[in-house]
Parts: sequence; C-alpha cells; structure tokens
Amino acid sequence: MNAVAAFNLSGFAIPTNAIGMLDELCEHFVEHSEVRRTENTVLLKSDIGTADIRLAENRLMIELSCPTEEALHLTRNMIAEHLFYFAGGEPFELSWSDPAPVARLPNLHEVTVVSTEDVTPRMRRVKVSCADVSPFIGGDMHVRLLVPPKGRLPVWPGLGADGRIAWPTGEDEILVRVYTIRHVDAERREIWIDFLQHPAPGIATPGADFARDAQPGDKVALIGPGGGDLPQASKVFLAGDEAALPAIARIVAEASEGTSMTVILEVEDEAEEQPLPTQGLLDMRWLHRKDYGHGSRGQLREAIAEAVNSIDEETYVWVACEKEDVRAIRAILKARGHDRKRMYVAWYWERDVAPR
Repeated sequence: MNAVAAFNLSGFAIPTNAIGMLDELCEHFVEHSEVRRTENTVLLKSDIGTADIRLAENRLMIELSCPTEEALHLTRNMIAEHLFYFAGGEPFELSWSDPAPVARLPNLHEVTVVSTEDVTPRMRRVKVSCADVSPFIGGDMHVRLLVPPKGRLPVWPGLGADGRIAWPTGEDEILVRVYTIRHVDAERREIWIDFLQHPAPGIATPGADFARDAQPGDKVALIGPGGGDLPQASKVFLAGDEAALPAIARIVAEASEGTSMTVILEVEDEAEEQPLPTQGLLDMRWLHRKDYGHGSRGQLREAIAEAVNSIDEETYVWVACEKEDVRAIRAILKARGHDRKRMYVAWYWERDVAPR
C-alpha cells in the first residue's frame, strides 16, 4: 500500500486453535493479498490497508492500518468475517478497541433487475441497473448478492460491534450468495451476473432459483466488489469449470490487444460452450464431462497439471475449480517455484457439498 496509513485499529481474538487459524488465514488470503508469514505472525497487505496478526499467549493480537475510514471498516469486516468462518463451531471471541457502528455498509449498492436471459441451457444471466457502476469497472470481480424476501421492503445489513455484518433476521432475513461480475455496461449503467443452473433434483440452490425467478423491477443489493483481480500480464493461462466460466469469460473479454491466453474449460457438453470474444490471442480448449466414463473424474485436474508443467515463468496462472483439485494444482506450482505474484489459484466449490 503506497498511501500513508491514517486510520488504525487494534483488536484481539481468542480461538480454540490460534496457530491453526493463522494457517487458515495464510491459505485463504494468499489469493487476495500479499501475505508474509513467520512462525507466530501473519501480515496481510492489500490496496486498502494492512492487517498485522500475531500470536501472544493463545490470543491473536490484531493491528489494522488503512488510508481512509471506509477502508478501515472494510478491512475490519473482512478480517472479522473470515476469523469467525475459520472458527467454525468452536468457541471464539473477537473484540476491538473501538466497536464498529451498526450503520449502513459503505460498499453496499442497491440495484434493480432489468432483464434475464438464458446464455446456455445451464447458465442464466441477470442484468441489474446501478446508479454508480464505476466501482465495478476493472479490478475486483466478486460481489455478494443480497436478495430480500418476496413481498417485503428490503432491510439491508450494517456493521455489528464485532466487525461482522449485522444481518437482518426473522421475516426480513435475506439470501446472500457470492458471484462474479460477468460484464459492466457503463453506458447503460448495468451489471451482468451469470448463474449456473444446477440440474440435480432435490438439492437446494437458492442462488440459481433467484436467477430463474427474477423479474424486471425486483430490488436486490450488491456488496463489493472484492477479490478476484483481473490478471495484468502479456501471457495468461486460465482454467476452470462452469463455476469459473463467468470470471474467465470476463478476463478474456477485457484482455488488452495482443495478450496471449490459453484457456481450458470443463463443461457438461457442447451446448454449454460460450463464445469468448476478445482483443487478445486466444487458444481455447473445451472439455466435456459427458465424454468421460461413468463415475470418472479428474480429467480437468490432469489437463491443468499437464498445461502448467509446460508454461514458462512469465505466464500468469489463473485457476478456479473444485477444492481438492485446486490444492493439487497449487502443489505443482509450488514445486515448480512459480512466482506467487503471477498466479491466482482458488477453489470455487467443494465436492460432496451441496451447490449454492
């Protein structure tokens, strides 16, 4: 971070397994921030601030430094949300020297559904209008979608005292899901989000259900954007499955002229292939699961591993797919000594866990 930090905040957390939580922080934020780790400390550094987290007598002591008050609130929220998530069901306590005010989130944007359409049989697009689309142009690609209950005026969340988002409850409880911004139409002030329509019967898929049922005029909100930067490199390797297809499609679409890109995408069949227009140079390979043997899996991982082993050190590697496959690819890249600043390798879903 180049700006001088003007806003600071201290806190402490008491987890059941402090070292394990430091490990979790490193594994997650390595894809989103600069991470520096020693045995008992973690320093997370991003464009909006730094978080210095150190172990002291079974506590995690937290120091945040940010250039603006808004950035401080966002950084506190990011750290708090992840610490509670990593704690799972174990006892956990988090306190701050200055409790967060329960106020409207600084990065919450109210939007209105404009239209919906089917991009492929299993991919549905929802377009929303937004008064100010400038925060969504370039940079981070991920947002949290907030859908209020049908027939009720929206009650949007604020920040709670512990830094987490204070969500409305009871009849005002809202649906929250993370998605990728597929495209921003600055002239129309529209944001496009693509939703995978999961075919498995009997499995709850509220995010996909929203996309299927959304009507023009519906009021929803977006929190963000945050995470998933657009790669800045002359050579890029991209790979993933349908969950990553919207992100890959946007990266390809916004690549500058002359950017050389190799892409491997796994989808169900040829009907799920999409045109990927670009100003860059695109080498595209589609994998179809319908062509695999019954119960067979691992083809995408093998294809990515083979490709990664043949790239040069200047290539930016962007991979997003299933959790265990991602861990295998990370191990390969680590063994090769690939520059951490030239990769984004993140899991978008977990096998045997119901899709969202």
